Amino acid sequence: MPVGWGVVGASGFAKYRAIPEGILPAKNGKLIAVMNTNEERVRAVSETFGGVRYYLNSEELYRDAEVEAVYICTPHNSHLPEVMKAAEHGKHIFCEKPLAMNEKEAEKMVRTCREHNVKLGTALMLRFHPVHLKLKSMIDQGMLGEIVTARVQFAWWYPPTEGAWRQDPKIGGGGPLMDVGSHAMDLLEFLLGPATDLSCFADTLVQDFLVEDTAVITLKFECGAVGVVDTHFCTPATSSRPVEVFGSRGYAYTTGSVGQSSKGALVARKLPEGSEDLSQMTEAEVPLDLDQNMYQAEFEAFGEAIESNTEPPVNGEVGLRNMKLITAAYQSARTGRIVSVEAKG
Repeated sequence: MPVGWGVVGASGFAKYRAIPEGILPAKNGKLIAVMNTNEERVRAVSETFGGVRYYLNSEELYRDAEVEAVYICTPHNSHLPEVMKAAEHGKHIFCEKPLAMNEKEAEKMVRTCREHNVKLGTALMLRFHPVHLKLKSMIDQGMLGEIVTARVQFAWWYPPTEGAWRQDPKIGGGGPLMDVGSHAMDLLEFLLGPATDLSCFADTLVQDFLVEDTAVITLKFECGAVGVVDTHFCTPATSSRPVEVFGSRGYAYTTGSVGQSSKGALVARKLPEGSEDLSQMTEAEVPLDLDQNMYQAEFEAFGEAIESNTEPPVNGEVGLRNMKLITAAYQSARTGRIVSVEAKG
């Protein structure tokens, strides 16, 4: 039987990406109900997706017996109360990143879900992107040699906008570091393994709002490599948001893979196996299977964990780990010091 899904916060991103690209095409999922406090909006979402049930209150959705799992796609400050209510109703929970507003909240969410014997997943979809999966495979197979450094950029122009919760520290918790920097740091850990230390500069340089509009984070990894994340809400001239990885035998970079699209490209420049002659360095676009949609893949993976009663591949502990990186970054920016990050596991 497919997993019955309910969506809390069903307008915006959920309507345009997560539902049509994730829940609906998932081979083991079925959309049962959607919820939003604005009746006009949620009715429109319901009609868009075949007239599924809609609710104006999340408690009502959590009482729906056909809803087995809930996708929480609301502002960051509501993640904790929604996860707590869903867990108390026995629902499995797939929550948007960042998991919470701070470490203490994330720890409470993980603990509560464990106590209620429900699964908790974190929506870090870039781990499921076909370009990133191929890049990780290349790294793990040693095709780039010993990894020396890596970089992820996630930036765009986001001027002051009335009602924009990502620009309100009481609702979103922070600016680009909290919002998409979480994705970028998680992607580097996915590719390179756990970070051990980090430093961060964050400031509000251009935009007139109360959160940072720019942040640059440097991470030292357990494997010895160093990574850089740069993320901004204040750069109208943006790049292709590259992921770059430099190793002792080559270099690989992506274009178009950091964002909401499951498309993109991967190029590798490397030495042939067994050769030390730099003149033999070759560069070519890496063949990719771009049929996999990262949203479909993450919802199917969570559904499989429910069906098999196993731990989700991107579980609450991963979300908590990500929250620790975010906390350390803000601490470093505030104190001007390198901050140690507790190793995984």
